[in-house]
Amino acid sequence: MKFKCIIVDDEPPATRILENYIGKVSFLENVGVFNDSLKALEFLNTQSVDVIFLDIQMPQLTGLQISRIISKDIKVIFTTAYPDFALEGFELNAVDYLLKPIAFERFYQAVSKLNTDSKTEVVTNDSSDFIFVKTDGKNKFQKLFLYEILYVESLQNYVCIHTLKQQIITHSSLKNVIESLPEKDFIQIHKSFVVALKQIESTDSFSVFINAKELPIGATFKDAFFERIDQNKI
Repeated sequence: MKFKCIIVDDEPPATRILENYIGKVSFLENVGVFNDSLKALEFLNTQSVDVIFLDIQMPQLTGLQISRIISKDIKVIFTTAYPDFALEGFELNAVDYLLKPIAFERFYQAVSKLNTDSKTEVVTNDSSDFIFVKTDGKNKFQKLFLYEILYVESLQNYVCIHTLKQQIITHSSLKNVIESLPEKDFIQIHKSFVVALKQIESTDSFSVFINAKELPIGATFKDAFFERIDQNKI
């Protein structure tokens, strides 16, 4: 299942960020962007929408006013540069209240609160050179070769599998993913990160560098990680 989303915000930079974030999440579908609150209401009168990302400070009608007008079946996530409206926003049963500038991790925390049936499974095969990752919808799986994986990042109730070509965000735990990956090729370096040993470019005492990305080494995992590194040093 995909949630049909619209963005209602009169600031183009803000809408571009939200469009980018929505595009990264497998269970979200962007069906409209509006910088005019009245046009957004016209759209909602004729189209089915599940989620609205709603700015609060807008001309004509504020986001708070719009949230009182629209169907109660539409889930509202407020976006604003002003924290003063947070209490009123939650009193209107908003899913969440995002304060600009919005980081992707915070955005994902908000959308993960949406009720969804798109549970994700990771299915291994006997040859252990690829996995199937369950995405949105019933019986929808994406094949992913293990050599493509750079690292896996935990995002609360979801994980993001980073590859050279794409990022796959899926409903799962990091523990579940670890159990599906061959131990000889992958290692956990932090409570939020599992890395592919073959993809590591360099390390120091605190970080691992993969594809120009710096990932932290957690104190709990440090000794075990460097023991693995020692096995391959010259």
